[in-house]
Amino acid sequence: MTSSPAGQAVPAPEIAGRPAQRVVVVGGGPGGYEAALVARRSGADVTLVERTGLGGAAVLTDVVPSKTLIATAEWMTVAERAGELGIRREGPDHGHVVDLARVNARVVELARAQSDDVHARLAAEGVRLVAGTGRLDGPSRVLVTPQASDGAPGGPVEVLEADVVLVSTGATPRTLPEAMPDGERILTWTQLYGLTVLPERLVVVGSGVTGAEFAGAYNALGSDVVLVSSRDHVLPGEDADAAAVIEEVFAGRGMTVLGRSRAVAAERTGDGVRVTLADGRVVEGTHCLMAVGSVPSTAGMGLVEAGVRLGPHGHVEVDRVSRTSARGVYAAGDCTGVLPLASVAAMQGRIAMAHALGGAVAPLDLGTVAATIFTAPEIATVGASERSLTAAGVRFAQVSLPLARNPRAKMLGIHEGFVKIFAAQGSGIVLGGVVVAPRAGELVYPLTVAVSQRLTVDDLAGTPTVYPSLSGSVAEAARVLRGQLG
Repeated sequence: MTSSPAGQAVPAPEIAGRPAQRVVVVGGGPGGYEAALVARRSGADVTLVERTGLGGAAVLTDVVPSKTLIATAEWMTVAERAGELGIRREGPDHGHVVDLARVNARVVELARAQSDDVHARLAAEGVRLVAGTGRLDGPSRVLVTPQASDGAPGGPVEVLEADVVLVSTGATPRTLPEAMPDGERILTWTQLYGLTVLPERLVVVGSGVTGAEFAGAYNALGSDVVLVSSRDHVLPGEDADAAAVIEEVFAGRGMTVLGRSRAVAAERTGDGVRVTLADGRVVEGTHCLMAVGSVPSTAGMGLVEAGVRLGPHGHVEVDRVSRTSARGVYAAGDCTGVLPLASVAAMQGRIAMAHALGGAVAPLDLGTVAATIFTAPEIATVGASERSLTAAGVRFAQVSLPLARNPRAKMLGIHEGFVKIFAAQGSGIVLGGVVVAPRAGELVYPLTVAVSQRLTVDDLAGTPTVYPSLSGSVAEAARVLRGQLG
């Protein structure tokens, strides 16, 4: 497999002396449908194969539905501040009651509507859409088993010849043999939307991004939540200060966080569940969410036989323009294990098709990708982390400004959160940043621009902001940091 130096354009390959024209995309998630659009607009004959619905897991069972649920739960956290803001609720009829059946019905409706929008967009662009399961028969042929409306195989296998194949089949929730989901009491995150009654006591196993997001959401909706973490703290891979804020908020809202507590089994007990920990303790609840990671959907696709190299956990190995080890075969999204974000999948797909069909493209640069954890408050990060800068021996300065001192935050009753910026000593170039705040995914954008465009703290500090605004804290943090840089 050929790799490319950072930031350098990579010339596109040619097949039989001409740019590739027949494109088959296997998988209709963000990586797949964005690739299909780029390929079609480049004049290619494009077929997209998808077995469960356009938009893939990101639209149907992961990003769109989970963030819709979290957005609903956010209203409950905002309501908590009503008394502080002078809004009084009196009497039993003035409280908020969560109708989970309606909440989840809306979640599913919005996900399906988004999937339909993707379908309409692809069809309007002239992409041929095939409902079925695709597998490679060598690097230039895809065999498709058609899908009937009831999900069963629906006809003879269709053979698709291709100059370029893009694999974008995503990933599915990881399960444990001792805690197999039943879809009723022991659940993966894809099964939560079938619940019609709010769990009385939800045991969440796994304190990574998925576990923390759902634990916070169900806690806000009114469930008694126990979060089981095998590590010392929640969100162990994130900025330590940010994770500490979230854990403190969780505890303040009545959530039980069990650190250093590895779950080894979960079993159904009639109307409840029993989760057994490695030290012998047992945690009981009415429901259990298993959030212990995901596995790439690459098995049984003929990838290895086609010359596509897989990693030890089944991920497709790709370079920074999404090429695999098989000529003419590209891959994008969670099946590659590069970074499990819908935005990254979409970028991988777009880069892959631009490269395959004759463009000179800049390789994927994860250093400029912003990511958000949709807890309340949210955590948004971009660029280098404090941990990575320290490990690399980079000389940098940092500042962390509490959000509570921001006038707009005071008006909104916001107490938790901060803005943190890292900058290079000497040049003052912004290397990375962390925002912990409501709507941090929006607030991180100026830092994303700064990192991607190699702006300095002077640039940030000197750019006017609205007063009062939460974004004012970004400029203020830059002004403080500028003083530290001399």
